Amino acid sequence: MTAVLAADRATRRFANGAGVFDIDLELPAGQITALVGLNGAGKSTLMRVLLGMLRPDSGEVRLAGRPLDSAPTQDWGRVGHLVEYPLTYPELTAARNLQLSARLRDVADVDEVVARIIAEMALEPYASRRVRTLSLGNKQRVGLAAALQHDPGVIVLDEPTNALDPAAVIRLRESLLRRAGDGAAILVSSHHLDEVARIADRIVVMNAGRLIGDLAPDTPEIEHAFFEAVRADDERAKS
Repeated sequence: MTAVLAADRATRRFANGAGVFDIDLELPAGQITALVGLNGAGKSTLMRVLLGMLRPDSGEVRLAGRPLDSAPTQDWGRVGHLVEYPLTYPELTAARNLQLSARLRDVADVDEVVARIIAEMALEPYASRRVRTLSLGNKQRVGLAAALQHDPGVIVLDEPTNALDPAAVIRLRESLLRRAGDGAAILVSSHHLDEVARIADRIVVMNAGRLIGDLAPDTPEIEHAFFEAVRADDERAKS
């Protein structure tokens, strides 16, 4: 498979010694990749590096085969992301936030696209409310709607099920599976192994800023296998 988004030995080190190190990762079209790790493993940092929010100190990240700093605007317009928190204007309504997000991505028919994602994410009761008045879960849904509404070819979501109720989790699951079926390359980070195992084609384990291996989505007792992988990596680091 051809990678739509790829990292080649990408490293970003912070002053305190934390960061991400020698990351090799390819996100092929039509595949959902899950990134799992304990708190502080480096998942959010890696996603920021992949999205160009942080520049690698060494190595390279490529979007549609081009280094990030030379990727054309139209390639960036096909990226949808939500990293750490929804980027919304709290004094504007949910619908107005989605309209602005669509315009920033040069969507042709803004009203149609916004109406479609509001229905898809079941946001009708909240569309005319200011974002600051929404619950944490509904703010998350607005952020996810903004990331997905323009049918991006690359989707990067950091802990997307945070604060979502079970119905919203199912809606998101169906939405991501449908988009992967349409050819999107998707990266999702999560603490919930049982949830990502339902949708992931590949599960990548991260520990101490490094990718340490894969877990098959159908691994029996997958949480136990995950903790064993992390424990073994920690033991190797001590020796």
